[in-house]
Parts: sequence; structure tokens; C-alpha cells
Amino acid sequence: MNRVYTVYSLITDANDSHLLMVQNTGSETWTLPGGKVEANETLEAAAIREVCEETGLHVQLRGVVAINEYMKKDCSEHGICVTFRACISSGVEAISRPDEIRQIAWIRLEEADALMPFYEESLQEIVRKNVQVSYYDEGII
Repeated sequence: MNRVYTVYSLITDANDSHLLMVQNTGSETWTLPGGKVEANETLEAAAIREVCEETGLHVQLRGVVAINEYMKKDCSEHGICVTFRACISSGVEAISRPDEIRQIAWIRLEEADALMPFYEESLQEIVRKNVQVSYYDEGII
């Protein structure tokens, strides 16, 4: 069974009323900025890289807000998805990979929940609670 690790970043506006989301090319699907963790890459590094690649923005991670898991029916893949809370530190919104990202938009929380029903708690609830667990890269041991 192939293991797949994916990271996402939950980024809100100053009022916590909108989320930064991306629409993938060739799909109507909207997601939080994110993607697969590359070989020899930490979860944190992958999350920061994916946001920059998909939106042109640099972020600082605050902590983990959700961990989701799935297994494909044919047992070919076991996925772990880690969602970090993040805040923008610099950069300008831009699509640098039009082959991957069709649009970048600030989506109202209520609409984001309808677009991404993958969380046990709603995105609105995750933002409202504002609870993160710490993430710590212990390095190579």
C-alpha cells in the first residue's frame, strides 16, 4: 500500500470571515493551498512551499488544526492529510503555476464549508475555536 502525505494551510483574512482557497486546473474543485509532501521534506517545509507555489504568498505556520486520513477502496493508497493554521508574512497573490492552479480567491467561510466538506468539524468551527496543536520537527535522529 502506497502512503501519501499531504499538507494544507488554513489562511484567513483579518476578520476571520474568508479563507484563501485555490481552484485546481482541469477541475471545478476548490481546496486550501497545499499538496503532497516530497521525499526528505518535513510537513512544515511542504506546507510553506505549497502555499508559495500555488499563491505567491509566504506564510508562517501556527500549528495543526486538523488531521484527516483515508484509504482507497482498492487498498492502493493510504493517505494522511495535515492541515496547518497559517498567516501571511509577505508576498503578492499570483498564479505561478497555471498548469496546476486555475484561480486564487478569498472565499466566505460559509461557502468554503460547502466547497470542502472533508473536515469532521466545519471550517467555520475550526476558525471559531482557534485551537491548534503544536507541530515540532525533531530533525534527523
